[in-house]
Amino acid sequence: MTGHIIDVSGGSRPLPAPRGEAALLVVDVQRDFADPERLPWLAESDQGRVTEAVERVAELVRAARSAGVRVVWAALEQDPDEPWGSSLWLRGIAREPREVRLAKEPCLAGTSGAEWFGVVPAPGEEVVVKRHYSAFHGTDLAERLRGHGVTWLAVCGLTADCCVDATVRDGFQLGFHTVLAADATASYNRDRYTHTLDVLAKHAAVVATTGAVTAAWGSP
Repeated sequence: MTGHIIDVSGGSRPLPAPRGEAALLVVDVQRDFADPERLPWLAESDQGRVTEAVERVAELVRAARSAGVRVVWAALEQDPDEPWGSSLWLRGIAREPREVRLAKEPCLAGTSGAEWFGVVPAPGEEVVVKRHYSAFHGTDLAERLRGHGVTWLAVCGLTADCCVDATVRDGFQLGFHTVLAADATASYNRDRYTHTLDVLAKHAAVVATTGAVTAAWGSP
């Protein structure tokens, strides 16, 4: 194996394993997180960055399929009958009436807000439903990946400072070699996005562009 991946600083890292052990993990590219109609409070420039990130996600998905890299999807689906109590408390809505709380919950199971936006899984591609930030928390994602012989991940999706951050950290701590596609993720605030990528590059992932990831998949 001779392949390398170039990170956003221009540094070269040897690939951790052959392409056959790679997977692309798409996190939470759903209407409530990406559709401009669901984000009327977001500044136009910030929405533009989210839209561009979704476009790069779609590009990565196409490239992965073309290269024969497994594509796995993680989707948030909040269960209205089993609310996430600590999240409600943190957001200051734990004591509000049920109908008020549900109106403020993103990606409720069975609602249009939980639908994919801009990209969709192909038939046969695995989808992991999650209830919390990380795609690994309370799911069988790690077992699924290991069962397919996956040892390294390219992660993309929304949002960088929340569910993507949590997923990357958990994947790394579970032993997966992890790459974050920098231009295929976004936050609603540019400073949080920049800070998140800086910290993840230090502690949990190689941070690279979509082009660098797809080039690495083309390595022998």
